[in-house]
This record gives sequence, structure tokens and C-alpha cells, in this order.
Amino acid sequence: MNYRRRVFLSVLALALTAMAGSALAGDRFITVQSTTSTQNSGLLDDLLPKFTAMTGIEVRVVAVGTGQAIKNARNGDGDVLLVHARPAEEKFVADGFGVERFDLMYNDFVIVGPAADPARVGGMRDAVTALRKIAAAKSVFASRGDDSGTHKKELSLWKAAGIDVALVSGRWYRETGSGMGATLNIGVGMGAYVLTDRATWIAFRNKGDFAIQVEGDEALFNQYGVTMVNPAKLRHPKIAWSRAFMDWILGSEGQAAIAAYRVDGQQLFFPNARPPGG
Repeated sequence: MNYRRRVFLSVLALALTAMAGSALAGDRFITVQSTTSTQNSGLLDDLLPKFTAMTGIEVRVVAVGTGQAIKNARNGDGDVLLVHARPAEEKFVADGFGVERFDLMYNDFVIVGPAADPARVGGMRDAVTALRKIAAAKSVFASRGDDSGTHKKELSLWKAAGIDVALVSGRWYRETGSGMGATLNIGVGMGAYVLTDRATWIAFRNKGDFAIQVEGDEALFNQYGVTMVNPAKLRHPKIAWSRAFMDWILGSEGQAAIAAYRVDGQQLFFPNARPPGG
């Protein structure tokens, strides 16, 4: 049976089940452990109602940093994991907590900062060299500091730059322990450079005089993945509903919905999934 027919039959079966009665309608939901960037950008608010309208399955989102999302899923507090830290996602699967990880979509990270640009990094494409200049100038840098996918990427860039930020924590290097939107607000307030995913930056409404200072480096590529949590690890397995969600978001309808989502005319995420069996 080809993939498209399998998806169609899966969704049809779920629709027929939904029509059979509404007594258990309140139980027809799955929980997605995801990142703050997919929520702050508005993507999930746009995307998920389309899936619910098609299947009758509600999707409840827990938006936290990638590290916390993975911990939550390991504890069985989620049916699907949608994050952006591939090594951690692959370990999640290798440890038996996930069924299989799939690429879903991508965008990129950028370094934003004030118009004054005290470290003189504006227009640079080399993120590692830019971070060295920020450190040399002791310009304030606001880090999420929350074990999120963005934080993991940032730390890998500092490591490549040969800078141990733990030694300067609390001085020019400030850790917010917050999500992306909150960290951007703090960064703007203190005139600090910030590494952010582009989608959250585009959707962010408190930019002040801040602008993108560093972009275009291949090292700033930002891949998102989606994984169904191993049903054996769940307290309340919802296998059919989770599979229907995976089929939809990795299939043509979900991928088209991701591509169509825009803020101020700008596309925020670029779908690149290969469907199961495709």
C-alpha cells in the first residue's frame, strides 16, 4: 500500500470513529512537547487547527526549551516530540523513548543586536568570528541558558570560538533561563546581542532599534525534527492518533501548511520532510 493511500485510510478511519459518537470527544487529544520558537512564531496556532478540522483530534502543546521537552517526553508526558537539537533527538530514539525521528522543516539562526553595534559585527556572515569580537569587546550577550535547542547551538558556537562562557557568566555574558521571546525582550532592554531563530525574530514585536547583525553562515542552519514517543513509554498510549498526526505533518497537507505560513509576508519555516516509507 503506497504512502498516500495509507494516510488517507488512516485519516478516514479516524473520521469515522469521530462520527460514531461524541461521548469521548474530550479524550480525543494528543500532547506535543515542542519548543518555544514554534509557539512564539505563531506557527502552531496556525497549523494545528487544520489537523484538528481534518481528523477531530485536538493537539495540546507544551512549549518549553528542547532539553525540557525531551525530559518531559522521557517521563511519558507527551505523545509526539517536535524540537530542534538533532543529536539529542537521536539519543532519545536510541535510548528507546522514541519510535523514529524525521526531519520536518528548517530555518536558520541569526545574531541580533542594537543599532550602535558596539562589537562591530554588523554585516558579518561568520558567526564564530563574530562571537570572538563580541567577547573581545566585552559587549553584553544575552543567552537563553535553558538547555534549549537554541542554547545548545549557541554553546557549540562559543566552543568553536574557543571561549568558555562559564568563566564570564554574570559579567558581560548574561543567562536569562527563559524562552526565546522573553530572552529577546531582556536583550533589547539591556542592549545585548542575542542568538535567536529567525522565525521568532520575525514575529517579535518589541525590536526597538535592534536588527539582524550576523546571518548567512552555514553553521547557523536550524533543522527541526518530529518523533513519535514510544507507546510503551506512555502512561496513556494514543497510538492511532499520534500516527495520524505524524502522517499528516510529514505528508503533503502538513508540509504545504508549513510552507504557507507567513508573518509580514515572510516565510518562517521551510518544509523538508520525507514521509515514512517515502
